[in-house]
Amino acid sequence: MSRTPPSVASIATQGDGARMVAPAAERNMAALCDLLAQVARHQGRALELASGTGQHVSAFAARLPGLQWQPTEVDAQRRASIDAYCEALDTVAPAQELNATRPGWGADWAGQDLVVLINLLHLISEGEAATLISEAAAALAPGGRLVIYGPFMRAGELTSEGDERFHAALTAQDPEIGYKDDFDIIDRMQEAGLELAEVVEMPANNLALIAEKPRI
Repeated sequence: MSRTPPSVASIATQGDGARMVAPAAERNMAALCDLLAQVARHQGRALELASGTGQHVSAFAARLPGLQWQPTEVDAQRRASIDAYCEALDTVAPAQELNATRPGWGADWAGQDLVVLINLLHLISEGEAATLISEAAAALAPGGRLVIYGPFMRAGELTSEGDERFHAALTAQDPEIGYKDDFDIIDRMQEAGLELAEVVEMPANNLALIAEKPRI
């Protein structure tokens, strides 16, 4: 995003050629593929926000070949990595530059059947998170789903020592960022006109929040 990621955030290193490797993406890839196979539509258009290295979207496209995937990322080096991972996948379009915290982008990407966001909300401010969710809702087609995955506070509480340490490290570097409350994000989804479909407990004390745009 436009905000500089804190140094305590997940680090990606250079792999083969233009490919970058994020260890966190390797760890959660299988669980996220299983999640999307269960909660997402299997046909149509899919938009991934803040696609990072491209490890996720390449795995998602292989698991859900009926979706036409559009990865997005603000960082040019990471867009090159995404394209390197996906060059052999004809269901993945070239990565596009998109700052998902910018007001107004949803209208430019309207008609999506799925919007996916992984491990970003704790790295942006409350206001930026609200904008992102509102614009993602605008980008969804009726019946489309927004899937947000990451670490959250649970009803205002941090529920593990690891989460307490990570949240403290984030806010020490930037007081505007840090873990968001699960109920607050659900409220943001509903304020944006979405209906909560499911809350899924994920490995490593993460959550997936799934909301759907009502059909007209």
